[in-house]
Amino acid sequence: MSDRTKTPAPRTETAADLPVSVRIRARIQKAKRRFHANDNISAYIEPGELEALQAEVEGKLKGVLESLVIDTESDHNTNETAKRVAKMYLNEVFHGRYHPAPSVTEFPNAESLNELMIVGPITVRSACSHHLCPIMGRLWIGLMPNEHSNLIGLSKYSRLAEWIMSRPQIQEEAITQMAELLLDKVRPDGLAVVMEADHFCMHWRGVRDNQTKMINSVMRGSFLKDPALRREFLSLLNLKD
Repeated sequence: MSDRTKTPAPRTETAADLPVSVRIRARIQKAKRRFHANDNISAYIEPGELEALQAEVEGKLKGVLESLVIDTESDHNTNETAKRVAKMYLNEVFHGRYHPAPSVTEFPNAESLNELMIVGPITVRSACSHHLCPIMGRLWIGLMPNEHSNLIGLSKYSRLAEWIMSRPQIQEEAITQMAELLLDKVRPDGLAVVMEADHFCMHWRGVRDNQTKMINSVMRGSFLKDPALRREFLSLLNLKD
């Protein structure tokens, strides 16, 4: 048989041929890091891959709509729904999972402030990781700085909260993540975080109870050790507004 009639060897699949989600997952697993719903994985996403991931998610969402027997071809209301939802997930409601933390400038505590500071209420929006239903609520932060603490601008608390909350979450873990982030940024003597939220996995489905809210708190440092400080902080929060 002549060389011209030989069957060409099959092309070997390369990493570039794999779906972008598979490539990102492989990097995370190689680094032995977890990628739970409320983890930030931006460090493992290479330039250009977020756009490719959005296109991949769009294609899979089209499949979900087809399985729900929704006509996305002739229905003008849904023919771009998969594209809109994919963009919304990666760049808005789950922004804190796929994008790095916002830039936060830290200032030294030049005046050695050591009095109670309260920031809030900060409006927060998240999504229940069980049903991907909205969680809508408010967040309060209490800080007891010391002479070695860093100070950050008021708006930065809102930006950091938005970054943490814009992931599939459960409320208990979300405010713990917020507390750990602020401890690292500010290094106060004490930190308190309180969150009150409506959970649409209860309002919209299941028991359909639209009155129940969840309130929980995380206390660190002097807020744990000093009952009077804790009472002062909690008494200054007006949860009835």
